[in-house]
Amino acid sequence: MPQKIILVEHNPEPRDNGASIWLAEQGFKLHWCQPFAGERLPSPTVEVAGVVILGGSQNIDEMSRSPFLADEACWLETCLAQQIPVLGLCLGGQLLAHVLGAHVGPREDGTVEFGFYPIQPAAQCADFVPDNFFVMQWHGRGFEVPAGAEALAAGEVFPNQAFRYGDTAYGLQFHPECTLSVLRRWQEYEGAPWDKPGAQNHGEQDRLAQVHMATMHEWFTSLLGRLFCATNPTI
Repeated sequence: MPQKIILVEHNPEPRDNGASIWLAEQGFKLHWCQPFAGERLPSPTVEVAGVVILGGSQNIDEMSRSPFLADEACWLETCLAQQIPVLGLCLGGQLLAHVLGAHVGPREDGTVEFGFYPIQPAAQCADFVPDNFFVMQWHGRGFEVPAGAEALAAGEVFPNQAFRYGDTAYGLQFHPECTLSVLRRWQEYEGAPWDKPGAQNHGEQDRLAQVHMATMHEWFTSLLGRLFCATNPTI
């Protein structure tokens, strides 16, 4: 029987992101869940090979506006307690940091990241990301690295870009799951922060996507393989 991966969504989007595509290609049974639409999160049983918590427009520091995030946080605590592999992407990474007791919030100057920005490996994890590594970002909040977690990657504007907690929980600030179709949709989104400080313009995003998206995708699928396939050798 194929192992199940739960993908937690925060917006009603087509499932054309790199995580959904690649995990399906590897033979996992994918279970998408939309708590924002009132769907109940499934029980994290032994049949669950892993969890991917995707990004979204909500903010951890404004959880009262999105009370379903509190339910997700409690559910995520259960997943961690059962040592189910977890990958949090952007909002998902912020939620993981929050559950582990770290601060999540905006920069005081209102700067955002919207586009492709370089990140570097943290000093003690020189091989986590390659040199000259640009990743897709869309966020106005950042997280601190939780106590007991290991910093994996850093950026200039938002210094904490990735961490690992234990052996099987990763929080990423960026969007390595972004495909070209996802990027085009985000660029047309009414709430895209084109006028915010730090955001790249449309042309710069397109130029950098052409140069860096393939490398980002290759890196991301390698991470997915290490996190989910290595712990499920029958896949």
